Amino acid sequence: MVKRSKGKMSKRSRLLRNRTGKAVGISQIVQTFNVGESVKIDICSRYGGSPHPRYRGRHGTIVGKRGDAYVVQIRDYTVLKRLIIPPVHLQR
Repeated sequence: MVKRSKGKMSKRSRLLRNRTGKAVGISQIVQTFNVGESVKIDICSRYGGSPHPRYRGRHGTIVGKRGDAYVVQIRDYTVLKRLIIPPVHLQR
């Protein structure tokens, strides 16, 4: 018997399935945010560089910018974490 994969994307193909069939729009890729703005993490499966699926639906605050991506600070129970996320995976 073959041992199945236990990677980070295991059992998540349904959550990340592309239902619309549309490509990522240019307005999603180049959207801008200001420091201090509140955002929601919404993973777009059609674009690479996505954050870990455990952060899907979390709300955070923009702390800074690194290249084209943004540094988002979220609270994971009592710990503050900083994630570097491209703007495609963020919503106001």
